[in-house]
Amino acid sequence: MSQQLQPLSTPVPASDRRGFAIASLALGILSLCGSALFWCGGLISVVGIVLGALGINSKGKGMAIAGIILSVLGLILTIILRIVFRGIFLNHFLPQILHNYGY
Repeated sequence: MSQQLQPLSTPVPASDRRGFAIASLALGILSLCGSALFWCGGLISVVGIVLGALGINSKGKGMAIAGIILSVLGLILTIILRIVFRGIFLNHFLPQILHNYGY
């Protein structure tokens, strides 16, 4: 009589990615606030989009979608502000600086 012992197994809970959705929403809000800081706003926006994509299949699907939308808006706002500020600098301040130094 040979009995095989089987190892006890505990069920592993499915990973809940709700934390990614919450983080995406928080980063989406921060990306809108930090869009005037060019590197910061763009980086926060990209990370928010990635975390929202990771959290889209979780219980926090609405938060993930809101985080993605806010992050995309923050990225667009960052790009627009960068273009505007660069245009102001190149058209107004740079010629004055060059003129002051004799160029």
